[in-house]
Amino acid sequence: MLGSPRTVSGVMTHTVVAVGREAPFKDIVKLMQQWRVSALPVLEGEGRVIGVVSEADLLPKEEFRDSDPDRCTQLRRLSDLAKAGGLTAQELMSTPAVTVRAHATLAQAARVMAQRGVKRLPVIDEEGVLEGIVSRADLLKVFLRSDEELAEEVRREVVAHLFPLPAESVQVDVRDGAVTLTGRIRDTSLVPVAARLVRAVEGVVDVECHLVGSSAPTGPR
Repeated sequence: MLGSPRTVSGVMTHTVVAVGREAPFKDIVKLMQQWRVSALPVLEGEGRVIGVVSEADLLPKEEFRDSDPDRCTQLRRLSDLAKAGGLTAQELMSTPAVTVRAHATLAQAARVMAQRGVKRLPVIDEEGVLEGIVSRADLLKVFLRSDEELAEEVRREVVAHLFPLPAESVQVDVRDGAVTLTGRIRDTSLVPVAARLVRAVEGVVDVECHLVGSSAPTGPR
């Protein structure tokens, strides 16, 4: 019923700064500051993503710069201690890289970010070649859709399908991304269905349904 969900390809950044395996530590830091990013894809060959080096991968060098960790810390922070001595992207990067495909939905990308605890995902093609990058901020762009645009999609993709008869007069009001449906319908069992479908529209913040049976007086449900 609903139109195709929005995908990563529609919000990702196509111009991506990346580094090769042999990129030195200081060059990585400079690039991060210059481009104001917190992570860089690491590439090899024709642009295949083999890892990601992030601020978290660089910080151990400062954390352990003048410390002598005890045996317990050494065992618990083995990976961080190895990165503290890293000099190149290959030695510093997290691998394999957590990536996403351009055709993935925004919801799928958001779940990957949440589950893996990352702030941005390299976008790759079938061969693993870098196509772009998508960040948390990119995924939130759907909430910048105007109230008018949301109302039109709800009317077209939800109301027109669930309540097509002229006798079923359903009004759609959207304010700051929150959708309110008001009116009379023949089958009140469709109210939960309507709420679920409206909530699935990209950019909708909240849904309220004030829908009553055709023979009942109109009022909050």
